[in-house]
Amino acid sequence: MRLKHIIHIAITVTITSCGRFGNSNNNKETATRIVCLSKQYNEVIYALGAEKNLVAVDLSSTYPPAIKSLPTVGYHRALSTEGIIAQNPTLVVHDNNIGPEQVMRQLQKMQIPMKTFADSVYTIEQDKAMIQQLGNYFKKVPQADSLCKKLDLEMNQALTNAHQYTDTPKVVIIHFGRAMNIYLAITQKSTAAKMIGWAGGVIPIGGDKGMQQVSAELIAQSDPDVILLTDFGYDRLGSVEKIKELPGVAGTKAARNNRIYRIEEHDIVYLGPRTGANVLAFQKLIHAAK
Repeated sequence: MRLKHIIHIAITVTITSCGRFGNSNNNKETATRIVCLSKQYNEVIYALGAEKNLVAVDLSSTYPPAIKSLPTVGYHRALSTEGIIAQNPTLVVHDNNIGPEQVMRQLQKMQIPMKTFADSVYTIEQDKAMIQQLGNYFKKVPQADSLCKKLDLEMNQALTNAHQYTDTPKVVIIHFGRAMNIYLAITQKSTAAKMIGWAGGVIPIGGDKGMQQVSAELIAQSDPDVILLTDFGYDRLGSVEKIKELPGVAGTKAARNNRIYRIEEHDIVYLGPRTGANVLAFQKLIHAAK
């Protein structure tokens, strides 16, 4: 009986050990841990249904809402090496718009694999190419095709609508106030300006960068028909009446006609799978009955 008992234990241990090591090997095969440092890529990854291996993102990645449950590793231009390493990534995905430089050098020295996709996304064709690249990489080609078809349909509808409007409203987009009479505003060199143009409007504020500080006087001089505030600035002020009291805003057509609206920052700063839907939404705001 004793010998049989010993044999039984040995067999049990052998079977259990085989199962444990087998599970370990499987985990190694599937334990992909992706830190993605691009809000643009992250939205596409979620739209594709490919987010299961995302373990952390940068602070600017705020869409879709589910992404807010993931840990963050800092702002994409002010990253922390320690924060990234703490996530034990097997891959870091970025769009070449990250920093500081020493963090990238440290990650390279540690031989952490890094990958980028489309270098620039300024047109709808480039937008679709980025979606297809991500679809190919994550083996979600049918989903990528569907996203591109939807994008085309919505953009075609938006452009058709734009041709039917007889007005071209001036639209000022304020990100948030930096100081008493200084605002961070969206300029004609931004992705948002393209989207407002597709919607049938125009951004009157020029500049060398997509966003720049502008004075209250410049806001007043531009005399916009519509003012859009991103969520941060709008929510901080809390109401249209409070916004209408801001220097430079009070005397504008937008203030007089109560055409001041809240928008989400992530809807205007990059092109992605929802760009067509966002342009259609902007059309409803900027061409609303006065």
